[in-house]
Parts: sequence; structure tokens; C-alpha cells
Amino acid sequence: MRVGVPREVKDNENRVGLIPDGAAALVADGHEVCVEREAGTGCGFADADYENAGAAIVGVEDAWASDLVVKVKEPLESEYALFGEQILFTYLHLAGVDASLTHALLDAGTTAIAYETVEDEHRRLPLLAPMSAVAGSMATLMGSYYLAKVNGGRGMLIGEILGEPYGKVVVVGDGVVGRHAANVAGAMGARSIVLFGRNPERAAEFERSIPRLRYVFSTPETLAPELPDTDLLVGAVLILGARAPRVVTEDMVRSMPEGSVIVDVSIDQGGCVETSRPTSHSDPVYVEHGVTHYCVTNMPGAFPRTSTFALTAATLPYVLRVANGGIDAVIEDPGFAKGINVQGGRITYGPVAEALGLEHLGA
Repeated sequence: MRVGVPREVKDNENRVGLIPDGAAALVADGHEVCVEREAGTGCGFADADYENAGAAIVGVEDAWASDLVVKVKEPLESEYALFGEQILFTYLHLAGVDASLTHALLDAGTTAIAYETVEDEHRRLPLLAPMSAVAGSMATLMGSYYLAKVNGGRGMLIGEILGEPYGKVVVVGDGVVGRHAANVAGAMGARSIVLFGRNPERAAEFERSIPRLRYVFSTPETLAPELPDTDLLVGAVLILGARAPRVVTEDMVRSMPEGSVIVDVSIDQGGCVETSRPTSHSDPVYVEHGVTHYCVTNMPGAFPRTSTFALTAATLPYVLRVANGGIDAVIEDPGFAKGINVQGGRITYGPVAEALGLEHLGA
């Protein structure tokens, strides 16, 4: 199989879908690997590293003209004309982005496999988890940065100063993102961490492992009273493959202190805060109702080397399975098959069809 690795074109996206070691593994299995020129330079891999692994360095059109295209982020409009009947394996987030991407994939007959909806035998999300962990860890750090007065914040440092803890952090969602955000807040020494989730059986585990954390069952009635004195709110809500619900209303945002910060990690799936809208690394924040909003849609791209190693360690075994067995290797594994969002001009993943108001024709 011919495997193409395009250079990412999203704003300040320096991750790459395949590292040289991964290229070497594919070549050893008899596949042709075509890497777009400078695809890996943003995370420290030179073209020569790929050539030494047996890959060919090509232009963008040749990278896309492959049986299997491996990326990191969802394609942008400038890439739609490059779609064909290839297999595209990447983060897609079709339920949370403009429907134009879905229509472009349908029109081209592309088979689109989304990292974020692939499941393992325990219904976990093995290809989403690495970047969720990075984004969750980043969320508390970026929120703390924008709490600085010089960055427009209220001037509250999240941390312990001479034994005295400062700063209240509210995390909405207790999955991988939420757990990592709360862990970092605890390690920094936050005065109070309130973790909202829907799995009360996990409360003891969280409260035991993270200092000064309270676990609260998430409802509008329990969330709203916590926000008037919150310094940092992290949105970490995920509904598998579907658009994120807006659990933080505009009135809740209005109730937050002037200069507080919201980091909405759910923005890839549309955002869980009513006042959230997508931002970029070049223009990461805006202020609404006196609250700074950080809603960057590719947060892990800020740390591309760490993120690329973590992501490709998870994705490479799946890439090899597709390359060695084609789409049949995907379909025969029920968890892997859930990654197929679009195939043969049809939407094959129900939550995407529902979110976009399009017909779901089934797998």
C-alpha cells in the first residue's frame, strides 16, 4: 500500500502523523511511504530522517495521492480538492466542525476514519486519550497564564505560596482531560479544585489522589453556585463522537469574577460553554462578560514533539493494520470499525449524522 503523510496546515500545527520510526516499520512491511516535504520539521524530524527510514519526500499532491493518508488534524478547505477515494486516518471531529468537511468527504468518496471514535475492547478511546491527556495538562497551565494581570486576568496565581494555597479551579468533566487538568491544579497547589462528573463511584479515587479536590455530581443546579468565586474553569465534557453539550450557560459565565478564565477543551467538538467559539494559537483568547476565553482547537500542537511521540505511539499499530489488511482489517474489528465516520459517499457514524442534521445510512 502507498501511505501518504501530508504536512499539517492548521494554524501553528507542528505535529506530524508519522515519525521516521513509523515510516521504517511500514517500509519493512513492504509499503511505500510518501512524506510531504518538511512535514516533520516542526517537531524536530528532518526530511533526511524520513529518507533514511526508506520514505520518499514528495510534494503535497503526491502525499495525498496515496491509498492511505495519515494526518493529525482535520483537513482544511484548502485540502478538500485533494480528496479522492483514499482512506483518510486522522482526527476529524465532524460533529463539531462546519458540515462542509463532511460534504467534501462524501462527494469525493473518501473513507474517513476518525481517531476520536476508535474504541478498544473496553470501550475506551485509545487514539483520543494521548491528546486528551496533553490538552488537559495544558488547560490548567494556560488558564494560569491568562490569570496574570499583565495578560488581562484578575491577578490570581494558582499555587501554594509559603504553605498557603491560592486559586479556585472548576473542572467540568471527569474523563482523561478533566483528570489531567485536576491533577495539574493539585500539583500546582490550588486552594480548591471542584471536579464535576457523572460517575460518583469515582469520587473517592479522585478525592484521595488529588489534594483539596471535591467531586460533585454534575447538574446545572450544582454547577451554577460554584462559579461566582471561580478563578479558572476548564471545560472537559465529551460525548463520544457527538457535539459537546453546552453545560455552562451564558448566565453562568456572567456570574464569574472579572478577569477569570475559561479554557474550553471541548471546543473541538463544538464547545461545552455557551460563550465559546473556536480560536487559534495565533489569536488564542477573547473576552466576553469580563471573562477570558481560551478555545484553541488544536491545543496539543503547542507542544508538538511530546504530542507527536504520544500520538504516534498509539496510532502506529492501527496504521500498520490498515496498511497490511486494507479496510477489511478495520471492519473485522468492531472497535476499530467505529472509527469509520464516512465511507462510499455515506455517513456511517450516527452521532455525526445527528449533529449535522444529515441522514445516517449505516455502515
